[in-house]
Amino acid sequence: MASRRLSKSLPSLIAKHLPSNPTSPTPNPNSSSLPFDGLLNPSLTSSLPLLSLPLSHLSPSPPSHLAQFLSSHLPSLSTSSLLRLLRRLRHHPRLSAYDLHVFLWASSSLDSFRHDHSTYEFMAVSLASSSRLPHLRFLLSLILSNPCPCSDSSIFSCPRLEPIFRVALLAFSRAGKLDDALAAFSDLRRHLDGKPSASLYNILLHGFARWGRHDKALNLFDEMCQRDRVRPDVYTFNILIDSCCLSADVDSAVVWFREMQARGCVPNVVSFNTLIRGFFREKRFEEGIGVARELLELGSGFSVATCEILIHGLCEEGRNLEARELLVELLRRGVVPQEFDCLVLLEALCREGRVDRAAEVVELIWEKGISLSVVSCTTLMEGLRNSGRLDEAYKLMERMVEEGMFPDTITGNCLFEALCDAGRTLDANRLRVLASKKGFEPDGVTFSILVQGFSREGRRKEGEGVLDEMLDREFIPNIATYNRLLDGLQKASKLHRRPIESTL
Repeated sequence: MASRRLSKSLPSLIAKHLPSNPTSPTPNPNSSSLPFDGLLNPSLTSSLPLLSLPLSHLSPSPPSHLAQFLSSHLPSLSTSSLLRLLRRLRHHPRLSAYDLHVFLWASSSLDSFRHDHSTYEFMAVSLASSSRLPHLRFLLSLILSNPCPCSDSSIFSCPRLEPIFRVALLAFSRAGKLDDALAAFSDLRRHLDGKPSASLYNILLHGFARWGRHDKALNLFDEMCQRDRVRPDVYTFNILIDSCCLSADVDSAVVWFREMQARGCVPNVVSFNTLIRGFFREKRFEEGIGVARELLELGSGFSVATCEILIHGLCEEGRNLEARELLVELLRRGVVPQEFDCLVLLEALCREGRVDRAAEVVELIWEKGISLSVVSCTTLMEGLRNSGRLDEAYKLMERMVEEGMFPDTITGNCLFEALCDAGRTLDANRLRVLASKKGFEPDGVTFSILVQGFSREGRRKEGEGVLDEMLDREFIPNIATYNRLLDGLQKASKLHRRPIESTL
């Protein structure tokens, strides 16, 4: 009976809250607060991104479909049943844009119904994740004017009030709506029982730093420490250091770095990385490297980001030898993390023709037990081949195979061809066999290179063995191709025997 009465009343309730004129004027989406009727305008809601992005091209259903959905999925109205309905509505392909309509309809359908922090929090997350920021601003004012029932019998505010506003502050800061973020933060401060946490201040500080409002960040920090007496943490100072570096004022960043230590906050690796990046951005490389050495003196290890900032930053400025010497120093001190890949340095050294220096770096990395990526090894192998150092390229690929790493087929074929051109087809074939046993997959070009190499050297027997394997792998399209390759091997063998027979 309750379900039947609810289904009968839904169409009239939906019609009451949804505007009858679909072409009614749309409120200004840049406004920080919207009237109640404007929020229920379907044209405004459908113009904002839907939660299900792959389905965002579908227009929302007419209100009649929404009424049918509510009547079939909401037999009785309570906060728990409404929350289940909203979660189901969130993933509906045609009704997801109407979640706010249903939310507001529930609060006006029954005088005894009140939203609690579960429905408030769900709605805040939904609006924030779909970038409906004007609606989110309205929801915050609705939460403050209609507080959660859990605060009725207590002198304290709802314990979920701060997490709800944290979601909103993150959304406003991410979108650059800093005035809305400040207004929401001021409203929260008035309704909190105690002081705002440092994490809330950090959200605003990060927003100001991200959008280049360094002066606003400094003013907010003063309010944080002097007005609210909130103790800043390491994340607070990291944000200020980064804000100074983004403003091309690394000297002020150093001041904040020392201030952090004076206030008892221990700098972490992010603090040092931010400061190093700031010095490198201003071309003050020696000072940046000095900060890195200070990090080591404090007993902290390097992260992958630290090594990338140092080595990649020097390589980007053409200081490749300096980057190489620094990496060698760090390797010998044992502070390079296992996950760091020196590909950028190897590419820079090989591009300059300093392949011997690149090979020394790779050898030292392997001595320290640090793994190299296939791309890094392939880069060095190509540099060795291009410089004519085939012995070292051969040994490098042999070691790669032993480590279970294989170059791509094109790179491998280039090395095989270089060995064949140098009269070392036996070495090329031996390397191919060894790699194939470990998992390397040669192609038809690989076998063609080897057959031609054996033909030039007059090694008919070895060439016929490769040719037969080529036939077994179905790399020869027809018998004519096979006969042509075989004739080439036979003719080359006769040419190599003729000088010997004439001398006899």
